[in-house]
Amino acid sequence: MKLAPLMFVGHGSPMFALGASIEAQQQATDNLTHQIAKFDDVEAILVISPHWVTRGNVVITNDQPETIHDFGGFPPELYELNYPAVGSRIVGNRVIDLLTNNGFETKADNNRGWDHGVWVPLRHLRPNADKPIVQLSLNVDLSPDELEKLGNTLKQLRKQNIAVICSGCLTHNLYDIRMSHERIADYATKFALWVRHAAIEGNLADVKQPHVKSTHYAKSHPTSEHYLPLIIAMAAKDGADNLTVLESPILHYSISMESYVWSQCAITLL
Repeated sequence: MKLAPLMFVGHGSPMFALGASIEAQQQATDNLTHQIAKFDDVEAILVISPHWVTRGNVVITNDQPETIHDFGGFPPELYELNYPAVGSRIVGNRVIDLLTNNGFETKADNNRGWDHGVWVPLRHLRPNADKPIVQLSLNVDLSPDELEKLGNTLKQLRKQNIAVICSGCLTHNLYDIRMSHERIADYATKFALWVRHAAIEGNLADVKQPHVKSTHYAKSHPTSEHYLPLIIAMAAKDGADNLTVLESPILHYSISMESYVWSQCAITLL
């Protein structure tokens, strides 16, 4: 059985929505657009974003979610962007049933729209907004072991031809960001390389305890919400998957744009 693709995507700044119109983002933009074909045949896409943090598990069941501009201080054209893909009450309820049946009490939200952790990368992965999207909140009450169990559970969706995208950033220190992209924080470079090695090795045990295994985690992630989706993603991979590493720059001094795709194709480095 061929599984739908799985992805951890570095969604970066909201400015990433403007893509290659900003030269520094060219490589990250190209990396995502090169993955478009992997999602051509999926029924729907489930996305987890660090910009919808909840106590408990919540799934959007809204058939027509709005595009939320959940940020401030950016150019006017960013607030004019709209991502018009439909939601899916049917798929959303299937996700709720799956999670509930596997011990994750889950409720529906029929009103919320998509935050930028969802629509910014999807503008590059599905530029025609042609796949139904369902969003699952990031439950910060879950322990690393519970996040692993959640990822294992979501793997079942991949068997139903529903792709899973976990949105975040390998490094995300907003206290250190710079407007210029010329310099890169040493800790960000080292931590991103540590994660890449763990992803290639499939070392979920280390990924679940980065504060123990890497001296650069605390500086790379003053808060954990942009890292936690990686645990879910690595737990949702299958033994038949191959990993594509989308090597991307670290922008704004401390924000990694690197992404990973697990699918049943050859291992590549882009």
